[in-house]
Order: sequence, then structure tokens, then C-alpha cells
Amino acid sequence: MHFVPASREVLAEVLLAAGPTAPTLCAGWQTRHLAAHLVLRERSLLAAGLLLKPLAHRMETELAKRADLAQDRNEYAVLVHEFLAGAPKYSPLANSGVDRSANLSEFFIHTEDVRRASDRWAPRMLDATYEELLWKDLLRRATLYYRHSNVGIILVRPDGQRHVARKSATSVAIIGLPGELLLHASGRRDEALVTFEGSDEAIALLLASN
Repeated sequence: MHFVPASREVLAEVLLAAGPTAPTLCAGWQTRHLAAHLVLRERSLLAAGLLLKPLAHRMETELAKRADLAQDRNEYAVLVHEFLAGAPKYSPLANSGVDRSANLSEFFIHTEDVRRASDRWAPRMLDATYEELLWKDLLRRATLYYRHSNVGIILVRPDGQRHVARKSATSVAIIGLPGELLLHASGRRDEALVTFEGSDEAIALLLASN
């Protein structure tokens, strides 16, 4: 089952409901900045600035320009609906396989970036198949996510499944549902609903990691 189209719709709905100036978990970004990022990522060659430093400044300038325009609620709605329309045919993300690989976790994480920036939020009940796909996506990226960790990392699901993301003489087990583990791995450390198992020293080292 391809969950990305439904995830796109949920993210667009969350963005529209929050309005253009709501906070997000992305440092320095309001919802209008996040919406501009999502559109540029799929519709502009400047998105290469995410990987190529020479283009990074131009990409940031264009993002700021679009975000400034989107302070107006009508312009913001246009921007969000542009994202909702999906990637244009010329974009690599228009390919269903690339779309699935690039956007499954991306859309889940950014939905929670908006939801969990609010003072009042509750975790969503996710479809079991969706959770499994998020878990598989996490396993492909776990080593990269935790490359700067000061300790070894073992990701553990409530059902007992586990994955060694980083090996070290001293390790910490991070326990949670796949979506929560993904949020922790991707840097949403304070908002992810996870628990830790390990020595006090190891956990302190983990918490001190970037």
C-alpha cells in the first residue's frame, strides 16, 4: 500500500489548520516556512541547495521570499495547495518509487513538526502497515541519523524487534513505537515518546549528543 498520497493530504490539512504563523519544531521556521520548503523541494531546481552548498544561499533566499508572501492567509493557502497538488511531471519526485522513498518519512516527520509544536497534542494512532513502513525506512537511515552519537544505539520496538543503529562498547536502548523512534532519530528528541535503557552514564552521553 502506498501511504504517501494520504500522508501528503494529512500534512496539508495540518498546515492549513495551523495557519501561516504557527510554530514548528524546525528551528526558526513557522508553518509558512515549512510550506515553502515543501513546495521548493518538489518544484524548484534550487532544491539542489539541500545538498550543494553553492546553491544553499539562493535556495534560502527563495524560501524566505515565499514565506514572506505567505504571511497573508490567502497566499499561504495557495502555497499549501501547491504542495497538495504534488510534484510536477518534470520532478524526480513525480516517480512513484522515488516519491515513496523520499516522502514517506518526510511527510510523517513534518506533520508532527507542526502538531507537536503546539502546547496541546496527543500521539496519533497509526495504521499498523504504515508503522511497519516507517520502521523499514528508519532502519535504512538509522546509521546516518546516529552517526554523531557518543554511545552505541539499539532501537527497540514494544514487540521486541530491535536494530543496532550504532555499535560501541557502551550502548543505550531507545524504546518506542516506530514513528516515535523515527522522530527521535531525526532530531525531535524532546518530543519523541521514547524511553531509555542503559547505565546513567551512557544515557547522559546520549542526551549530550547532537
